[in-house]
Amino acid sequence: MVPVKTSIPMTFQHLHELLRLELIRRIEQGTLTGTKLAQQAGFQQAHISNFLNKKRSLSLEGLDRVMAAQDLTVDQLLPFDLSALSASSVASGDPMEIVPVISHSAAMESPFATASSIIETVQVSASRLQGNRARPLARRAHWQRFVAVRADAQQAAAMEPILMPGTIAVLDRHYNSLAPYRAHQPTLFAVRSGSALLLRFAEFDEGRMILRPYSRAFPVQLVTMGEGEVPADYIIGRVCILLSEL
Repeated sequence: MVPVKTSIPMTFQHLHELLRLELIRRIEQGTLTGTKLAQQAGFQQAHISNFLNKKRSLSLEGLDRVMAAQDLTVDQLLPFDLSALSASSVASGDPMEIVPVISHSAAMESPFATASSIIETVQVSASRLQGNRARPLARRAHWQRFVAVRADAQQAAAMEPILMPGTIAVLDRHYNSLAPYRAHQPTLFAVRSGSALLLRFAEFDEGRMILRPYSRAFPVQLVTMGEGEVPADYIIGRVCILLSEL
């Protein structure tokens, strides 16, 4: 069943996760460390480390302390709207996770979704995300695992009817292997081709990646590996969930 996206109000859980992502971004950029943050906000180092690694949550007071220590406001964290899965999914009680929808270039280049790169967000069943098997490229194992991109008209035309214009593709960026995810079924990947991100089925033969569209009206594309390169260098991630509006 294709989920229907509906607008929902922001919750403190959303704020909690978006604050964590912003702090990780600052640490990744080298402008902050976990130790410095713990000192600024008056927490034990282990407490902050567990928060950053999603092993424990902060209280509302803790959120306030961390945001004050980093001179952050809610407006800086929330310049976008949220989307949700169907009302039936929300009502089921299955925990939800926020996945940022970012540009194609950010999906290819940015280890973490930044506040400025997030176009919107969607909520996805946590169990659907946690059940995915990973095959990460070693140097990307620390990247934010799940991000999403929108399929533009050209992407959708090449993969129609699997993709429709505006379809949101959730990417597992810890799956960078051409090994089929399910036996005897093609795997849909997000692949770098020049400066573009393509959503295609992919194979490898004679030193080249073969990118196959679903529509016969579009040509097969070939990506030649450079010296010392392997397919994983070009695989941004596996498309693990597709969300379309009815």
